[in-house]
Amino acid sequence: MNRAFALLPLAALLALGLLFGLFALKRDPKVQPHALVGKPLPELVLPALDDGRPVKLQDAAKPEPVLVNIFASWCAPCEIEHPVLVDLKRQGVRIVGIAYKDAPENTKAFLGRLGDPYAARLVDRDGRAGIDLGVTGVPETYLIGVNGTVLAKHTGPLTPETARELLAKAPR
Repeated sequence: MNRAFALLPLAALLALGLLFGLFALKRDPKVQPHALVGKPLPELVLPALDDGRPVKLQDAAKPEPVLVNIFASWCAPCEIEHPVLVDLKRQGVRIVGIAYKDAPENTKAFLGRLGDPYAARLVDRDGRAGIDLGVTGVPETYLIGVNGTVLAKHTGPLTPETARELLAKAPR
């Protein structure tokens, strides 16, 4: 019995080491979620949702400021944030939507069911544009300012409060 108590601290230490080791294996130290902030929007060409024609993201993100929202029909948090995006559109905020790793027919059904807040709808079917943008998950929203500079990034679903905070970062 005394021997079991003596080994208890060692077992706890091993368990903590295993826990931290597994966490470190899943964490990429090179990932910088806000690496694009202060830099120009990457030069990306994506197909339009409606007709598949190629669209330069930089052209779609004009005039500035504009929000670029990465979303997917399969994303539950995207559905939660959607009414906020629809309300922003009603307020005159220009939003470019990028459907991330989603089938175009599913994206169209999603927007048909919930409403379409986007001035431009682009498709990133294979997720390559998401890599260039530094997407770590959906939804994510970028504020693009003058000359296509990324002013801010919000990860997760927008709420009315976080949308106001994000838009407040745009110069007036």
